[in-house]
Amino acid sequence: MSGRGSTVVGVSEPLIDSGANAVDTSRPLRARIPATELPALGDGNGVTVTWREARLDDAEAIAELFAAMAERDHPEWSETVDEIRGEFEHSYVDPARDGVVAVDADGRMVAHGLCIRTPDPVDYARVILMGGVHPAVRGRGVGRQLLAWQQARAEQLLGELELTMPGWVMSYAAEVAPEHGRLLEHAGFSAVRYFTTLHAELADAPIDDRPVPDGIRVEAWSSEYSEVARAAKNAAFADHWGSQPSSRETWDAWQQLDTFRPELSRLAFDGGRVVGFVTTDVNEEDWQRLGRSSGYIGLVGTVRDWRGKGLASALLAEVMTAHRRAGFELSVLDVDTANPTGALGVYERLGFTAVSRDVAYRRLY
Repeated sequence: MSGRGSTVVGVSEPLIDSGANAVDTSRPLRARIPATELPALGDGNGVTVTWREARLDDAEAIAELFAAMAERDHPEWSETVDEIRGEFEHSYVDPARDGVVAVDADGRMVAHGLCIRTPDPVDYARVILMGGVHPAVRGRGVGRQLLAWQQARAEQLLGELELTMPGWVMSYAAEVAPEHGRLLEHAGFSAVRYFTTLHAELADAPIDDRPVPDGIRVEAWSSEYSEVARAAKNAAFADHWGSQPSSRETWDAWQQLDTFRPELSRLAFDGGRVVGFVTTDVNEEDWQRLGRSSGYIGLVGTVRDWRGKGLASALLAEVMTAHRRAGFELSVLDVDTANPTGALGVYERLGFTAVSRDVAYRRLY
């Protein structure tokens, strides 16, 4: 479920909002968030469901559920079984305590929710709400029950912390499926950011003649550079909204996914230091949904002292060229439309155009 909305990436706005959304961080989260009981889970309106704790061996059924949800919410992509297992196996996730599933009378999984408190918080503590409800049973109260359970569990996770920093509970909703956004708003969440999915037609993309800046060496991704690449990622995303430093565990687990393609990813070096990077993930199951072959560009970053010198454009052009040579028809990526680095303009000049948008929702504690 690292998927396209939960990711290892992403904070640039003030961390304590003003006005009605202000939070008092003079006391730790444990003192600010009262003890929370998990609500009971029952049937929906006209649909009989059985709720239970999530298990690692649910991964395949959850992937089938997510594929059905993708048809409604984001037809271009869905999470793989490998990604779901990877989330469940993190040391900081306990599926039995942090996740639930609902099964209907025919034994079909119709809902799943997972709460992930990201490790090693900096500036704020965050819990991400993952999952959702099968489109066939939406509007019957199952989603309201699931969100109430997830919100309570998220409050428990934040309320365990002695940290004197803001607490964020976050979820993402596709703009084409506004029922999810309405549900979150009713529960006290606010839309705080927009992420746009972009496609580039590789046959026509203007990716030639993008020279690498002088003094830069570009290589394909290699595991031997993993730690220096992680340092560069954490530095490059330090001023990006929603980003926390990637832990060693999370970083290594992402690279071990079947979808990660190091030979189609690039690192830029200034001497022995990584100063830029572009990564590629390939999920061929997405191709049927898209109707096109594609490579997904999951991370694009340049450290601050190398921004504005054409490095990101050159790296992207090289990766897109690699996608074209691999026979892909599209390069795909997501961008925060308020990104402080001006990334959207870089992408548009390389032939990317917007196709859909997701909304980041947040509740502050």
